Amino acid sequence: GLRTMELKETRVSRQCVYYGSLLHVYSDTVRLPNGRTAGREVLEHQGAVCVVPLDRNGCVTLVRQFRYAVGREVLEIPAGKIDAGEEPFAAAVRELSEETGQEAGSWTDLGEYLPTPGYSGEVLRCYLATALTEGDAHTDPDEFLQTETMSLKEAVALVMDGTISDGKSAFALLKAARLLGI
Repeated sequence: GLRTMELKETRVSRQCVYYGSLLHVYSDTVRLPNGRTAGREVLEHQGAVCVVPLDRNGCVTLVRQFRYAVGREVLEIPAGKIDAGEEPFAAAVRELSEETGQEAGSWTDLGEYLPTPGYSGEVLRCYLATALTEGDAHTDPDEFLQTETMSLKEAVALVMDGTISDGKSAFALLKAARLLGI
């Protein structure tokens, strides 16, 4: 459609509120399209990847882990943060291997997922991994998880009934299923 106004907001100033190992929080002042200023709280994150590992039988490997921030176990697809200087694809290969022990002979880029663009700059790159070979998982020392396998169709049903409520997992599973006509 016809654009009548430029929507971009431009940063005028920035104050660091918190600088952690995973997250950085800033209090910014921005110039609005109408020339006025407003405050924006921004959480910066180095980015992450997520993978839908689909085997030759049409089954996906999911990961169940306790997520402290929400206080409960969450069923997700394999995922993890991108290390400094690491390419997203390399991070996806690494995370799939670490969390499931699987390696993929074929990869499809499912695009970007923005988990919370209202206040966070985090971007997740999503992938579909196929032609899988099995190996041993080797999680980080502070990572405790269990893998579960089910058909992609079953996983989609769990997204639809709310059992899988993790945003990145829902996004990537639904996108993979649509791509494959499931």
